[in-house]
Amino acid sequence: MSIPGAGVHRRDFLDILSRHGASGLEGDVAHAIASLFSKYSPDVHIDRLGNVVAHVCASDTATPLDLRPRVLLTAHMDEIALMVTEVTDGGFLRVTETGGFDARTLVGQEVVVHGKEPIIGIVGSTPPHLTSVKERGHAATLTDLYIDVAMKQPRVEQFIHVGDRVTVRRSPLPLQNERISAKAADNRSSIAILLECLAALQELQHPVELDVVATVQEEFGMVGARTVAYHLQPDIAIAADVTFGALPGQAPHESFRLGYGPTISYGPRIHRRVFERLRDTAVQLDIPFQMEVLNNRTGTEVDVLQVVGNGIAVGLVGIPLRYMHTAVETVDYADIALCGRLLANTVASFNHAFVEELSCY
Repeated sequence: MSIPGAGVHRRDFLDILSRHGASGLEGDVAHAIASLFSKYSPDVHIDRLGNVVAHVCASDTATPLDLRPRVLLTAHMDEIALMVTEVTDGGFLRVTETGGFDARTLVGQEVVVHGKEPIIGIVGSTPPHLTSVKERGHAATLTDLYIDVAMKQPRVEQFIHVGDRVTVRRSPLPLQNERISAKAADNRSSIAILLECLAALQELQHPVELDVVATVQEEFGMVGARTVAYHLQPDIAIAADVTFGALPGQAPHESFRLGYGPTISYGPRIHRRVFERLRDTAVQLDIPFQMEVLNNRTGTEVDVLQVVGNGIAVGLVGIPLRYMHTAVETVDYADIALCGRLLANTVASFNHAFVEELSCY
């Protein structure tokens, strides 16, 4: 069902996937995203926390400025990472996590230690020959692992300190049928959704004052989304994030199929009318989509956006992703392109009357 070649930002997606951006250390990827946003907006800046904010003015200016809907789109650009907790005898590094790594997948990975200068290392563990039968029957935990940067301890201590961040070093890997495997696809996939949305929005007339934001520090507190929403105070906010992709052994109701279109979420956190507008837009444009029902917290930026200020009407879209929080997260670019098209057309459909109806339940 995938659509080969769909979308215009596939190459840019591969670039931002390869960049490093641990929570609180997003500078490298942030500047790349700011450059991409600048293709669609003359008003792009990086705020005090590191969020990349692009403002897109209404293309239909017949609506007075004070009656134009104020809409916010967010997607986080930070990735899960590790943090140095100790430099051991021999120059090895012990680490903890900043974001939920699956430690079982870290053994043998190449990493970059972001010290005084980037230093490449590898994740090692005790060889099976030197472990007991009982130990070999259990997956290594993070406390069992170490990073080897091939330097003696005094040299390591010149360049690396406790608190330095560590990210996985891996190039994105194009697979068959528009599939792409990479580290940081959670949530750079949704940055690509925002880019596809901006590209599609150029072809549409709309009365919306739109802010598109690549946010920081989602992986431990959704800090960027919370602060930027307080600053902008939009009428409507829609977050884009990934959800669980179907794979062998996964219950069908807990996951979604890659290549079958974006997901549109609904539940207590989601404003009913925003959900309905997303769903109806998909139906009208014959965009395939998958319904995701969330009966509590969404685990996304929606959870903080909803309760900013006097409250914001929120929606949530995304795409399925396999192998979440590993170095081989896998997505289908056709889903990304379709989600961008859905977002653009939904945003373009908002008007003053719709905003007025948001308080009518």
